[in-house]
Amino acid sequence: MKPTHSSHPVVAGDFAPDDAPASACQPPVNAVDHAIESRQSMREFLPTPVPRATILHLLELASRAPSGTNTQPWKAYVLQGASKDSLSEKVCQAHDALRDNPALASEYREEYDYYPEKWVSPYIDRRRENGWGLYGLLGITKGDKDKMHAQHQRNYRFFDAPVGLMFTLDRVMGRGSLLDYGMFMENFMIAARGHGLHTCPQAAWNGFAKIILPHIGAGEGEMLVCGISLGYADESALVNTFRTPRVSAAEFTTWLD
Repeated sequence: MKPTHSSHPVVAGDFAPDDAPASACQPPVNAVDHAIESRQSMREFLPTPVPRATILHLLELASRAPSGTNTQPWKAYVLQGASKDSLSEKVCQAHDALRDNPALASEYREEYDYYPEKWVSPYIDRRRENGWGLYGLLGITKGDKDKMHAQHQRNYRFFDAPVGLMFTLDRVMGRGSLLDYGMFMENFMIAARGHGLHTCPQAAWNGFAKIILPHIGAGEGEMLVCGISLGYADESALVNTFRTPRVSAAEFTTWLD
């Protein structure tokens, strides 16, 4: 999908005019299907700017996500230009320091457990398939720690996307708000596809919250949920040909009659 600055979503068909029958006023089902199916984590972006009005529109759409008793627990911080570049430099420096001195790990901890303490099958198998599938595509072998470090650090450059977003949650909220947040973020990413944009959701930032939260001006009661890169994907980049597999619905569904 070529970069576009149009404020209109790219869909397989148009909405019917105001005087059309109610049955004709529904968007084509395959437009939603396409947005969902074409969403993937892109890891190389073009420098093409994304208009502020478009970003705001995507956030407005995302806010239609359901949340328990309509608490709407999301808070978004949009980074562009110097603020984005400055944060990247700070976190990359910390990431390098952590590589050189692993004892610093105690200073950089996630505030909530994203992954399990102990991995078991089939989750560990999927994790390994994902990691080595990506690294294999990029020619990074198992023992090449420098290349692994460099590729991981691409997260902290927002994969060169022109827009980076950080999302926070008030610590007073319960775990259910993370479920609400997931739906909000999915709305954002699917809406981005409707505008010809791509995203990459990134929990990689979470361990560096002590750097990120002051940088974005978050309040003392906020915790970092994750970040997202947003922009027009570089469709020619090898890394963007990587697409993760999914198990079929038949494997995770139980029918009860």
